[in-house]
Amino acid sequence: MQSIVAAALMSLFAAAASAAGTVNVTFVDPDKFFDAGNSKQDVPTNLKEIEQHLKALGQRYLPDGQVLNISVLDVDLAGYMKPLSGSAREVRVSSSADWPRFNLRYGLESNGQQIKSGEEVVKDMNYGRHGQTQIYSSRDPLRHEKQMLDQWFNARFAPKQP
Repeated sequence: MQSIVAAALMSLFAAAASAAGTVNVTFVDPDKFFDAGNSKQDVPTNLKEIEQHLKALGQRYLPDGQVLNISVLDVDLAGYMKPLSGSAREVRVSSSADWPRFNLRYGLESNGQQIKSGEEVVKDMNYGRHGQTQIYSSRDPLRHEKQMLDQWFNARFAPKQP
């Protein structure tokens, strides 16, 4: 039994080691994004986190030599900002009517040749219903967006299993 588990783990490590593609992320006119943070001060941090997440997905799933260029055209985080009564502060409120949404343009290259491109609205209208399948900590302010990007990346770029 241990040898089967060891073989499975070695196979996973080998697959992870062979995936080493590159993702380049550009934010197009981020000052005009619909909702990229709870405040103007949050926006640069959130965008950097999104960029790092997309790059990590590329490292994990794209084969060596593939380059994915992503232009983020708009960001709308899950939920909306609501003023706290009797306070100047606001809190983000999750609402099934305000799901996470990104407008993206992408091009995937392999050996200098473009093999896939597109522009699409990536959204997760069921983000509040993931329950047990939520893989990011409830303390991660971008957990819904990361899970949405994981699903999109897997659908578009991850190698298909036979």
